[in-house]
Amino acid sequence: MARRGKVTVVGAGFYGSTTAQRLAEYDVFETVVLTDIVEGKSEGLALDLNQSRPIEGFETLVVGATTTKEGGGYEATAGSDVVVITAGLPRKPGMSRMDLIEVNAGIVRGVAENVAKHSPNAVLIVVSNPLDEMTALAQLATGFAKNKVLGQAGMLDTARFTNNVAEAAGVEVGKVKTLTLGSHGDTMVPVPSRCTVDGKPLSEVLPADKIEELVTRTRNGGAEVVALLKTGSAYYAPSAAAARMAKAVIEDSGAVMPVCAWVDGEYGIEGVYLGVEAEIGAEGVKRVVEGDLTESELAGLKEAAEAVRAKQADVQSL
Repeated sequence: MARRGKVTVVGAGFYGSTTAQRLAEYDVFETVVLTDIVEGKSEGLALDLNQSRPIEGFETLVVGATTTKEGGGYEATAGSDVVVITAGLPRKPGMSRMDLIEVNAGIVRGVAENVAKHSPNAVLIVVSNPLDEMTALAQLATGFAKNKVLGQAGMLDTARFTNNVAEAAGVEVGKVKTLTLGSHGDTMVPVPSRCTVDGKPLSEVLPADKIEELVTRTRNGGAEVVALLKTGSAYYAPSAAAARMAKAVIEDSGAVMPVCAWVDGEYGIEGVYLGVEAEIGAEGVKRVVEGDLTESELAGLKEAAEAVRAKQADVQSL
């Protein structure tokens, strides 16, 4: 198998370490670098992951590096093709994503500036919350072209919607196709008109009130996990989503995925990072893919755009 390139995962918490594991086990990268500010943590995890290679049968090398707020240790990440930023505080029960904005803004800005210094040609995938605002901040901090900075949201939210529909309909998840757009938060826009179960429109399989119940559950999907865990937030599904995005970049696959991308004219929306479908490749977002939406879904997407636009403007000073 031809392996190529380097991917860095910033933050070795549950989210980051699981993302690094998935990326290593894909066996498509030469190197996965895992960093953290806790001394020795990423190095220990890297050693553990490398020792799993004979069992799982992959050759990708995992490298751990301790970094500092002042930029120390980022030399290990130099020349990365893809960087996944997971650094930041996770939500606790009762917290919204927006409750994290000030503290995580400082963390993400510092990370983004160091990434730009050492990997000026990287594609940046942001997963820190609040997602839409942190994606905009990372682009400002790096000065990268907007297509080279994207956020992981729609992949996760769509997966949650798909799982919810499959459970409600009593079918395999592989028979369900769903889509969510908009923000990673209160103005998320699940798109029932684009959802099918075994090829049939969702509206023919489930009653309208049940679909609305599933939409609400999807919108609150992260909070549901946080409330159950009590001491952390989701990481299995989020890491799967981020890793798939990074894989699409290094393989230049052109896969169409729902992500947080810069929208400038599509759907009649101008100049904002927003959850949309996009074609993903070596340069990040190749293009935003406009799909058919009902009037109410399009109205919801435009409402989401205006909600996140105001908050994204606020992060410029954070």
